[in-house]
Order: sequence, then structure tokens, then C-alpha cells
Amino acid sequence: MSQRILRAAILACCLVVFTACFTPEGVKQLDRTRAGTPPPAPDHPDDITSAVVQLQGYQDGTLDALTRGPYQLAVVDLARDASASYFTADEISRLKRSGKKVLAYFEIGSLEWFRPDYPGFRERNPDLIIREWSDWPGEYFVKYWDDRWWEEAIKPRVDRAIAAGFDGVFLDTVVAYDEIELAWVPGESRRDLAAKMVALLSRISSYAKGIDNRLWVFPLNAAELQHYPGYLDAIDGIGVEGLFFQATDVPCDDDFCAPKLEATRALRKAGKIVFAVDYANRPENIASACRSYRKERFAGYVTVRDLDQVLPPCP
Repeated sequence: MSQRILRAAILACCLVVFTACFTPEGVKQLDRTRAGTPPPAPDHPDDITSAVVQLQGYQDGTLDALTRGPYQLAVVDLARDASASYFTADEISRLKRSGKKVLAYFEIGSLEWFRPDYPGFRERNPDLIIREWSDWPGEYFVKYWDDRWWEEAIKPRVDRAIAAGFDGVFLDTVVAYDEIELAWVPGESRRDLAAKMVALLSRISSYAKGIDNRLWVFPLNAAELQHYPGYLDAIDGIGVEGLFFQATDVPCDDDFCAPKLEATRALRKAGKIVFAVDYANRPENIASACRSYRKERFAGYVTVRDLDQVLPPCP
């Protein structure tokens, strides 16, 4: 069973014409022990033990709060407001100088109406838009295997991330391969869609690393794709949501949870970085998730669903 929680709050905010996003009622600032000044940005994947993700709510439109945070890996949106303004090379450089590797977040299996490249892409390529994602109004599945998607959407985003000085990319909606109804794409099978998603990941990786072989590629979720040729070679790590607590404070004990954890462990054993993101407010659940990160050798972050705060790391 696939999941996609990241981006929910941003999309909701855009749908109300960019009115302010609010933290859900009952969410409180957590009293966790803050670490000291982080070490220099690690060069070896095994050195990554702490990570953070913030996709909205940047204080005064800056990355200052993230810069102050004691983390080794940070994920931020490619765009400052997910709409018209992008983070500059100077801003990303300052964040990196605080001792962090920094990854640029964007989607690769869907297109949101508020993205700056949406209007032009839809006008030029209406046949590549498959169907609106019912779970996320205003977001549309695309034929991500079509070369026009690569040339007009994905390659420009990778280029922008590289030009801004990001250390790599953090790729959402990989789960599109599993969410697209087969009736919408006659002639395709689930295995076909999976293989085509892996092919896109491989193309992103080859292109980015051809420019700078130090760049990291992280898909979000869908660890099961590791069974397809090319996947392991394409990625440096993976982001995984809700391994231990789903939004919010819900223990992950559904049928899909154990297989998802096993698939994630296999990637860690294969030498890939695992960035686990769990959603909890209760101190006992935060402590439990943090213990699991240490046990599994995952870089983990327990946060709120809106992903609009920079919370302290696990103690």
C-alpha cells in the first residue's frame, strides 16, 4: 500500500488562494533537547544520522531557522513558496555552510496546478495529463514515461536544483506508478508502470551525476521498487514516511507496515541512506520513533503533518 502525506498542507493552502496555513489544533511545540553545533556536512552516507524537512512556513521567506537547526541533511522545496519564487544559490550556500547536505524537493509523477511550470506544460501537452488525483484536488497524474515530461518538466527542475547549488534531489510522487488506475492508461500493466518509474529515476540520476557525480538522488516512498533493475544503482538514499507513526500519533501496524519496514531495512543494508519521517506529538511516541531510528541506523525526524516547523532532533 502506497502513501503520500508530504505536500498536503501546501496544496490545501494554495487551494484557498494562498491564505495562511495553520498548525492543526492540539499541536504543541515539543520540548526536545537540542543538539549543539553540527559537524561539517558529512561526505559518507553512513555518517548521516540526523535530518529535517521543511516544505512551507519559511520564516520571513528565508531558510534561517533551518540554518540554525542542528541537522546534517535538510530537505526543502525547490521553490520558496511552491509557486513563483525559487531559492537562490546564495541562500542554499548559506544553508550548506551550516554543516548540512541540502536536497531539493519536487514531484516526478504528477503536476500541481500552482507550480510555475503547470500552465505552459498543460497548454502545450494536454495529452500527457492523465487524471486529477482524487486524494489531492488540483494535482494531476501525468504520463511520466513520455519524453516531453522529461524535457519540459523534470530536466528543467534538475537543472534549476543544480544551478542553485543543492546537493541532490528529493523526488515525490514516485508512488504514481501504483496510484494510477490501469483503466486510465490502456495497454499498461502495473509492472510496466513500475518499470517506467524506475527508468525515470535512472534517467534523473544519470543526468544529474553526469554533471556532478557527488549529487544525491532520493526517491520518496515506494521502497518495493528496489526489485526492479536499475533502481539500486540510481539512488543514494530514500525518504520513507510513517514507518513507525502515521499522521498523527497513529502507530503503523496496518498490513502494509511490516513489509514496508523490511523493504526499507534492505535498502539500508544495501548501503543507502534512509531518511524516515514520522508524525507524532505525544512525547512517548516521539521517544519510541527515536529509539527505532537508532536501532535501525536510520536518519529520522519526528514532525507535524504540515511540515512548516523546524523541530528539535531526537535527543
